[in-house]
Amino acid sequence: MDFIFKATVEADPDGGYLVTFVDVPEAITHGETLDEAKSSAQEALGLALRGIVQEGRRIPRPTAEAGEPIAVDAEDAIKLAVIEAFREAKISQREFARRLGKAENEARRILDPDHRSKLSQLQEAMQVLGKTIVVSVLEAA
Repeated sequence: MDFIFKATVEADPDGGYLVTFVDVPEAITHGETLDEAKSSAQEALGLALRGIVQEGRRIPRPTAEAGEPIAVDAEDAIKLAVIEAFREAKISQREFARRLGKAENEARRILDPDHRSKLSQLQEAMQVLGKTIVVSVLEAA
C-alpha cells in the first residue's frame, strides 16, 4: 500500500495555511507557515488514518491526482500496513499470535495502531502474513 496522499493547501484569510485531504476528509490542519502546515498535515494524516483503523474501517486508497504530496510518517505507515495485511489474511488474533510464536496480548499490541512497535516486530508480523516491507526514500518537498 502506498501511504502518500495529495493535500490541498490554501492560504487562510486569517493568516497561515489550511490543509485538507480529499481522500481522508478527517485530516484537517493548519499552520502559520507553509512548512509548519505540511508538518502538521503529516501528523494529522497519520492520526486520521489510525482513527479510521480503530473504527474498523478500511484505509482509503489515494485517488486525488492534484495537490501537495504528503507522506504518512514511516512508523505509522508500517503499522497501518501490518494492520491491513492482518485484515486481508482473515485470520483471528489467536492464529496471528500462534504464527508469531507470541502471547495473544503481544499480538494485540502489534495490531494496536496507537501502540509503538519495534520495526523488527512489524517485519516479523508482515512475514507471517505473507508480505514484505519495502522502503522508498524520496526527495523532501
